[in-house]
Order: sequence, then C-alpha cells, then structure tokens
Amino acid sequence: MRLRNKPWARDFMAEHSDVLLAEPEKMNNGWHGLFGNGNPIHIEVGTGMGQFIIGMALANPDVNYIGIEHFDNVIVSALEKVIDAGKPSNLRLFRANGMDLVDIFSEGEIDRVYLNFSDPWPKTRHVKRRLTHETFLKLYEAVLIPGGEIHFKTDNRLLFEYSLVSISSYGMKLRDVSLDLHAAMPKDNIMTEYEEKFSAKGQPIYRLESQFNNL
Repeated sequence: MRLRNKPWARDFMAEHSDVLLAEPEKMNNGWHGLFGNGNPIHIEVGTGMGQFIIGMALANPDVNYIGIEHFDNVIVSALEKVIDAGKPSNLRLFRANGMDLVDIFSEGEIDRVYLNFSDPWPKTRHVKRRLTHETFLKLYEAVLIPGGEIHFKTDNRLLFEYSLVSISSYGMKLRDVSLDLHAAMPKDNIMTEYEEKFSAKGQPIYRLESQFNNL
C-alpha cells in the first residue's frame, strides 16, 4: 500500500478519541463494557480504509465491530468514513500491530476475526508475517471464544493456497471455501475497497471460513 504522509492525522485522530481509541490495551477485558452490552465482538485485523467494517456495523447493529490498522495514514481515512457514516455506536477503531492482540483482548473476549486482502508477503523469508501463519493463528485462538471463527478473503491465489494449508495444519475446520466468490455473490457480502477494485477487473476473489476445534 502506497502511503501519503498526512501531517494532520494525529491531531484529527485525537479529536475523535470516542471512535479511534488511543490506548486500546487499557480496554483489555473491558470491551463489552465499552460498548455497553454483551453482544458478540468481531474484529478486522488490517481494516484498511474501513469500508468493510463500517458496512458490517451498519448491517448488523446487534454485533460490535472493531477495526484494527497499523498505519496512521490509513486508519485516519477509515476514521473519516466512520464519521461520515454517523459514528455507529457498535463500531470502534484503533491503531495496532496484529502481534499485539493478546495485550489488547483477554481470553475469549472476541467471537470472530476478519482478514481481508492482507499483505501476501510473497517472499519465503517473510512467510511468518502472513496473517494466516501459525504464529498469528495462535494469537487469534488466544483471544477468541472456544470454537471462534476466522473469515478470510483475498485476491491472491498463492496466499489463499498457503492459508488453506496453514489453517488445516493447525487443526481448524474449513467451510464455505470459494475460489470465485463473486460467481455466486452472497447477498450478505460486504466488499472492501480492494475487493471492488479487483473484481471490477475480473479477478476472482477467494474466500474461506474456518473455526477453531477447541470447543
């Protein structure tokens, strides 16, 4: 992702700390209290510019959503969209690295993880950076409820094939594996910005759902 410097981003984010949390680690084991209900919590690791997580929050008011992004210059764009959408009460954002999840969420605090169009890290020496690598699967398992789910979408065939093997080898259950999601578009599919771009070019979108076998 090519990032443009936005020198105003930090100040803008600070002005909207009700949506974009500056210190999410302080909410560990307190996320349901923040939302003021016991509804399920779904997180998107690598939320990008926010189109998916905002669409999900608006479509499912009985679910709480959290968008996580590592870069200021990206998450500030998501914040602008959240504001334009009226700041849905069931949606929050914060800036963090995926490796920080266990410091931010407690065991069993999350119900579902979304991974959408993650960086494929194609070089072999970077394989551990892929968000479906065993290292990250362990982190997701640590914060998800027993039997928690991962939903994954990508346009990258090699990353998808790698993810199928990685997730299966971890002992997770696979379901709803699609090699061309848009060939029979589900009515409830919320597209990301990248998904719209790639599908408009005729590129297939790969998708899977998986569940931890720890019930």
